[in-house]
Amino acid sequence: MADANTKDDKDALDALELEAKEFDKDAEIDRILKAFRLDAYAVLDLQPGVPESDIKMTYRKKSLLIHPDKTKNPRAPDAFDRLKKAQTELMDEKHRERLDEAIADARMLLIRENKWTVDSPELKTDEFAKKWRDKAREVLIDNEHRRRRQMKAQLQEEGREQRRQDEEVEDRKRKRQHEQDWEATRDVRINSWRQFQKGKSGGDSDKKKKKKLKPIG
Repeated sequence: MADANTKDDKDALDALELEAKEFDKDAEIDRILKAFRLDAYAVLDLQPGVPESDIKMTYRKKSLLIHPDKTKNPRAPDAFDRLKKAQTELMDEKHRERLDEAIADARMLLIRENKWTVDSPELKTDEFAKKWRDKAREVLIDNEHRRRRQMKAQLQEEGREQRRQDEEVEDRKRKRQHEQDWEATRDVRINSWRQFQKGKSGGDSDKKKKKKLKPIG
């Protein structure tokens, strides 16, 4: 009887442990999907400026935790993709540099707007940390809008250039076709000209003959 109770207790503990793990997975999936996706640090739940080793280690732990093969959560694939994208962005030197600059700009703007200095005690509070995250979000969104406008303008310019090139190609094609048509009818034109000249010459001879015939008397 004691053995049965022990087994029941173990099964209950195992079930609770499994439930706790699933809760952790669901909670992490929910956190990732709610994180501001333009901020790769937020997606990975990391502080800006961490070394690459921390990025790799954090990604490995979280990716193993929420891997779609290890949870039945239907949102796991989406969360996993976002996590992978965030890790890729932070491992890209240029992308990470742009992100760090945006976050630094947000801090500077926040200090300037509140007329603080870098030594102000307000900068060490949790309230400032929250305001900094919100300001960083604003800066990142603004940067993304600017990037999209530039991309749109670039695509429009490329479209105009492509149309110009297409028109040049079409113009050259028309000229070549005209030259080919002109060359193809060359013999016909030459023969027509010869016939015309021959007929003209014949007509002149008749006129000359008529001029020579003068009436008698």
